[in-house]
Amino acid sequence: MNTLPRTIPEYLEQLRRSLAGADPAMIQDALYDAEEYLRSELAENSGRSEAEVIAAVASSYGAPDEVADIYRDTEVTVQTALRSPAPPRRKSLPGRFFGVVADPRTYASLFYMVLALATGIFYFTWVVAGFSTTAGLSITIVGIPLLILFFGSVRVLSLVEGRIVEVMLGERMPRRPLYSVRGRSIWQRIVDMFTDPRTWSTMLYFLLMLPLGIVYFTLAVTLLAIGISFVLAPIAVWTGIGGDWLDLNDVVLVGINGVPLQGWELVPMLVVGVLLLFATLHLARAIGRGHGLLAKHLLVKTAQYS
Repeated sequence: MNTLPRTIPEYLEQLRRSLAGADPAMIQDALYDAEEYLRSELAENSGRSEAEVIAAVASSYGAPDEVADIYRDTEVTVQTALRSPAPPRRKSLPGRFFGVVADPRTYASLFYMVLALATGIFYFTWVVAGFSTTAGLSITIVGIPLLILFFGSVRVLSLVEGRIVEVMLGERMPRRPLYSVRGRSIWQRIVDMFTDPRTWSTMLYFLLMLPLGIVYFTLAVTLLAIGISFVLAPIAVWTGIGGDWLDLNDVVLVGINGVPLQGWELVPMLVVGVLLLFATLHLARAIGRGHGLLAKHLLVKTAQYS
């Protein structure tokens, strides 16, 4: 069993070691929460030393290993909530294929694919315009503060994107800012921010969001449009819906040698449309899972938690 730490950095280091192997996003939240609580207690008991405050706090907040166990138990509940309600498990291939329609995460992922175009344009513009402008002005007196503010805004945006990814894609992301060692000078903190690999990986993620957003949006809109058209067009022909304003024989429903498709000849088109719609839902869910892993890899600092 670890001896009780005497300083806040020692407490946080023990907590970090106790959480080794856990989700990096959870570790980031745990370190931030612990430091915030310990420093608030230290501020309220200014007449006592760090060791005395930590010894008193250990009985209420808990020792590092106890806090780690609490966070691990809580994380099980969090992960369950992120992935619920889960659709019933189906063993047959048709059941698994068509059962995607009952998974709420599918529609959230599909919406994220559409939303990614707007967020991708914003992130890309922010990074390119912000970095180029502030870096160019860094040779002036006002340029350095602006560059620091820009890097700070990137960290804030990473938290915002993390919340979007967690809510829509179900991937656990940090809810607290990145833990940083207190007691360092302002210049040391600035150097840490510039040399932190996560700062640069976050900007890489924001740059990637534009091409990814274009691909996601194009896939979602195109596949849905084709699938819905293939489903509705035969129904329109059979029922005569829209016949007053649309010559249905002119809609791309032609067979061999330009002979219009009619009656049961349109059934294959309807079947293809239905299959395409369900395949699109599967693709959206797969893209959601893959993008969640990408966001976790680039937006969460994993190296310091290994």
